[in-house]
Amino acid sequence: MKPTNATLAATPAVERKSLNDVGFALGIVAILAVLFLPIPTVLIDIGLAMSVAISVLILMVALWIQKPLEFSAFPTILLIATLMRLALSIATTRLILAHGNEGVTAAGHVIAGFSQFVMSGDFVIGIVVFLILVTVNFLVITKGATRIAEVGARFTLDAIPGKQMAIDADLSAGLIDDKEAQRRRRELEEESAFFGSMDGASKFVRGEAIASLITIAVNIFGGIIIGTTRHDMPLAEAADVFTRLSVGDGLVSQIPALIVSLAAGLLVSKGGTRGSAEQAILSQLGAYPRALFVAAALMFGFAIVPGLPALPFMVLGGVMAFIGYTIPRQLAAKQAAREEQQRQQTEKQARETRESVKESLRVAELELVVGKQLANAILRSPTELSHRVGKMRRKFAEQYGFVIPDVKISDDLGVAAKSYQIRLYGTAIANQELRIGELLVVTGDGRKPNVPGDEVREPAFGLPAVWVSEAFASEVRRDGFAPVDNLSVVLTHLAEVIRNNLPQLLSYKDMRSLLDRLEPEYKRLMEEICPSQISYSGLQAVLKLLLAERISIRNLKLILEAVAEIVPHARRSEQVAEHVRMRIAQQICGDLATNGVLNVLRLGNRWDLAFHQSLKRDGKGDVVEFDIDPRLVEQFGTEASAAIRERLRQNHSFVVVTAPDSRPYVRMIVERMFPSLPVLSHVEIARGVEIKSLGSIS
Repeated sequence: MKPTNATLAATPAVERKSLNDVGFALGIVAILAVLFLPIPTVLIDIGLAMSVAISVLILMVALWIQKPLEFSAFPTILLIATLMRLALSIATTRLILAHGNEGVTAAGHVIAGFSQFVMSGDFVIGIVVFLILVTVNFLVITKGATRIAEVGARFTLDAIPGKQMAIDADLSAGLIDDKEAQRRRRELEEESAFFGSMDGASKFVRGEAIASLITIAVNIFGGIIIGTTRHDMPLAEAADVFTRLSVGDGLVSQIPALIVSLAAGLLVSKGGTRGSAEQAILSQLGAYPRALFVAAALMFGFAIVPGLPALPFMVLGGVMAFIGYTIPRQLAAKQAAREEQQRQQTEKQARETRESVKESLRVAELELVVGKQLANAILRSPTELSHRVGKMRRKFAEQYGFVIPDVKISDDLGVAAKSYQIRLYGTAIANQELRIGELLVVTGDGRKPNVPGDEVREPAFGLPAVWVSEAFASEVRRDGFAPVDNLSVVLTHLAEVIRNNLPQLLSYKDMRSLLDRLEPEYKRLMEEICPSQISYSGLQAVLKLLLAERISIRNLKLILEAVAEIVPHARRSEQVAEHVRMRIAQQICGDLATNGVLNVLRLGNRWDLAFHQSLKRDGKGDVVEFDIDPRLVEQFGTEASAAIRERLRQNHSFVVVTAPDSRPYVRMIVERMFPSLPVLSHVEIARGVEIKSLGSIS
């Protein structure tokens, strides 16, 4: 059977992997062989040089990694490096004791070089340097790194359950997929294993330091005894030679051990800091220019102190001052570059969004579209328009208890040049033409100004009005009228359209936003009733029924309490809304009263009886149908319209009052003629409210 191309391609990779495994195993065996077999000085020199090179390589990797887990093999590498140094130490001990009488090169030229260079030919200096290195390594670096690793391992293990629960929560919420969850769990396991291994690996370096002290002591005393007894060397000469060799051997092993200990300390002290050590340290030290200026001033102060050298402190002060001066500018330049890049990305995303097909499907909740000629008149000051629209939205939020959507303002060639449209979810619900260069004077049924003008209907409320030229503005004001400019006409019309469409503007998202801002106690109340007794969409329907009659939902807590009272007994939104109205009667009457007095127009006995007889009820007494003769509806509309218009001509602000059961149906008929006229039931008249009767519809 012939091998396939895939088999041929995979064969070299498998062979390389096998060769790497074999080579690594042979290296470990070679280190173990050094413990027992005599090694020539040439191989000793190569091994010691390799020990120093590996230590420096470990330090550089520890400096440049982004996070500690990227060097998760460090404990294993530390063990192998420590074992190699101990093996070389045993090999050099064997050479020192066997051939120390031959001179300082008996254990190789690396040890001889260190003994000559570091000790300056004096073994006392070498002993002092060696002891200092061991002390620094053992008591400072290694002990601190061990403590950091121990605490890190403890806190990492304690945090595993919480992190695991967070991963499961993100996975359940759909924020991450299965692969990302597996990656995070694997990283969590590696983190706990890494800090646990580092806690134990630091003990290797501490044990090596103790072993080095014992080794150098054995080499010195054992070498002196062997030199004087076996090789007939004078005591002074034997002490000098064997001390130099022993201390040189100790320095050769302790310097790499110190480098590796430093790498371990850098690795475990990095913690949660991201980036290389240079980035983490310099970015954080240089992030506070004032600290650099203070340090520079202190250096300059030391420079002028008598007895201290001025040059080093002056140079350091100048360098710190220069860095403190340049860093803010570099940071500002980087910030400007980031902002420019972010702006370009935002523009690119906005451009892609505008060009996408999906964007064409999105419509604005509330939109004011003006013609080209009218746009030049009312949009020439967009700041004023935005300010007034913002004030209007704040007023609606305070009055009705929720934030209406943003008003999108644009111009369109499809709209007449002097006209404007008010659109709700893309549908034009109001269209009006204005006269540029003229003012609107609302006259109502009263007298008209004594200036030329055209009689029209005011767009917001349909009241009689007159268009007059701006040239007559001062004369009209002197005559006691208040002329209205085009922008005010548009905004007044927009406000009235919003009031008439409040239910459509309360979206499900807006309702959930209101509920999320509730206090914890009311959130628990919501959990009790939603969705077990009433759904969130059902609650939204109740709020919409209230807004449809311009009743504010700002007292949402009381509304929720009222809903919780009635939903165990009634589930229909209309029934729930009627109960809520009764519970917030004080608010309703307070909003409708004028100077503390509530003017009411009652239904006469005839119409109360007619509406009562038209209500069909089930066995439980609940109204299930409204069955009234159409002729009675027409007659009631005529009489109600006459009575209401008469009170409106008298400039009265009033409400229509009827029986509780028939109130929704009376409202249904009245709102067709007078959309903004409130209709209350007798139970919605709060206690303590002063009532003034304006008559009855009869």
